[in-house]
Amino acid sequence: MKVVLQRAKDAKVTVEGTTVGAISKGLVLLVGVTHEDTEEDVKYLAEKIPTLRIFEDESGKMNLSLLDVEGAILSVSQFTLYGDCRKGRRPNFMGAAKPDKAELLYEEFNGALREKGIIVETGTFGAMMDVSFTNDGPVTLILESKDK
Repeated sequence: MKVVLQRAKDAKVTVEGTTVGAISKGLVLLVGVTHEDTEEDVKYLAEKIPTLRIFEDESGKMNLSLLDVEGAILSVSQFTLYGDCRKGRRPNFMGAAKPDKAELLYEEFNGALREKGIIVETGTFGAMMDVSFTNDGPVTLILESKDK
């Protein structure tokens, strides 16, 4: 699994003009699933992300986690994270998992985060979505479960 994590002051996702998920302070997660991913990948990232110390403390140092600041998550499925642009001008998405597997692991990931008491809002899997947010910092990180 690959996650692009962005610290946000606010965020929302809309589908056909209707807001389907919104948060205030927290994280926007763009979540990609590849063929080899398993529940172990889900577990690794669901443990790692809420405890990353990427929020500022009273001294302005990044010492606080999402759990510490009681932030929320806006999780958006993003198969294009596995786009391969090395050849030609059109990305190849063969690295992305098939939709049935991707949706299952994406839902398991969101569920694992919710089990930690985190509010998790989502987009609509497979839909064309508009995601808007205010990147706080900006702070943007890329996490991959294969790097564990």
